[in-house]
Amino acid sequence: MSQLFNALILNPEDNVAVALRSLHPGEYLSIQGNDRAIQVMENIPYGHKIALEPIETDSKIIKYGECMGISTEDIMPGYHVHVINVRGLKEEERLDALREVQFHENL
Repeated sequence: MSQLFNALILNPEDNVAVALRSLHPGEYLSIQGNDRAIQVMENIPYGHKIALEPIETDSKIIKYGECMGISTEDIMPGYHVHVINVRGLKEEERLDALREVQFHENL
């Protein structure tokens, strides 16, 4: 019997997963290679991000192993991560993120 997964983690460093279909409150994430029990707490549209761990205000949102934005409020596991609670990077933050990636590539 094959397992159907409803979310995907794109990089082991990510603190968010991507919904592979619309998710609804009360469901649990099913992610290949991940056995954490994370309950979906609100509707998550297909293709949107969902928090895998507590993300504090002003913390990095990590997707593809890279910083995709900064949280504007605390986000608990199972909640939608989107423009409602994430802001884009300021110029200096974007440059810092690029320098961090270059540093890791040179290790």
